[in-house]
Amino acid sequence: MSFEPQQQRPLLVGRRAFVAGMGLAVAGMAASTETTEPLHVDPYAVRFVDLLPPYVPEGKVSGTISFWGHGSFKHDFLGKLLGAWIDGFKGYQAAVQFENRMYGTASAIGALLTGAGNLAILGEEINPAAAAAFQRAKRYPPTGFQIATGSRDVSFFDYAHMVFVHASNPIRQLTVAQLEAVFGTEHKRGPYNIRTWDQLGLSARWHGRRIQPYSWKIDEDFGLFFRAAVLGGSHRWNVDVKEFAHVTRPDGSVYEHGAQILDTLAQDRFGIAISNVRYANSQVKPLGLASDAGGPYYRATHANLIAQKYPLTRIIPAFVDCAPGEPVDPKLREFLRYILSREGQRALVRYSDYLPLGADAIRRQVEKLV
Repeated sequence: MSFEPQQQRPLLVGRRAFVAGMGLAVAGMAASTETTEPLHVDPYAVRFVDLLPPYVPEGKVSGTISFWGHGSFKHDFLGKLLGAWIDGFKGYQAAVQFENRMYGTASAIGALLTGAGNLAILGEEINPAAAAAFQRAKRYPPTGFQIATGSRDVSFFDYAHMVFVHASNPIRQLTVAQLEAVFGTEHKRGPYNIRTWDQLGLSARWHGRRIQPYSWKIDEDFGLFFRAAVLGGSHRWNVDVKEFAHVTRPDGSVYEHGAQILDTLAQDRFGIAISNVRYANSQVKPLGLASDAGGPYYRATHANLIAQKYPLTRIIPAFVDCAPGEPVDPKLREFLRYILSREGQRALVRYSDYLPLGADAIRRQVEKLV
């Protein structure tokens, strides 16, 4: 592997221009309506990526990048996206070679730890057990970078968690602290647990009625995300939570957990549920959520997910092995910069069902790579 730096002045100008360009990606959203390619997702996401700064190499790099992560022998979820990233990047960095070992998120951090791979691209947030194993072995954590936003409602692309109540329920919004008080037991975010609807301000027939929570399996990936994002890492859930897992019907079709949850909620006017809008029916409604008691409250729209304003937005990370105080391997740094550029995020929108990373988040990742 080698790295040939370009002249110092263009390098600095390029970095400043890339970071400064993040502001243009937000400021120009209202004015821009054109796209350069017939991308297939939400028009907001298409306009957004076309305003991001382009990739400008900081130097020539070489070596081999070995991917491990989201995928399997049966389902190549990111094959087209990785192909587009590789082809686009090699137009600038022809000396870099690639190996595709996308055999599953569960194997990615282990491959990074053992040196079998040098770039782990996960399909969801890092599993706490995998992070702990890396930390124990290396005495430092894996270095992570956000590279994409989870989808709004597409399976296998980390869709957003949403909170639902029965359609007859007058409540419209909740804070994350209130959610923790309903679904947890340690009330880390507030003074007490919440178990009845009057504790959330409802009266009349709702007064004194016990809240029935519904959730996916609490010890699997979706439950682990909710535990981290809402319960403050606590494993002590409300004992009243009813859990759901996928069920295979006699005809071989799958009755997915999210559909089971909202079908059950449709029959329970006093229930509350974690699920996703892809499974919604006419008898349930999603709630707005706020990170803080004073709001603002956000719905899980494409724009709010991309901007990471919605509290239960999912984030797609990539990890490298980089010891504290050491720079990121130049070939990995350049490839990550490409992923975070206009070209990289445009490919992400076109060849996957992920949403692009927001401008502020991209700025933070680029600054970590400098």
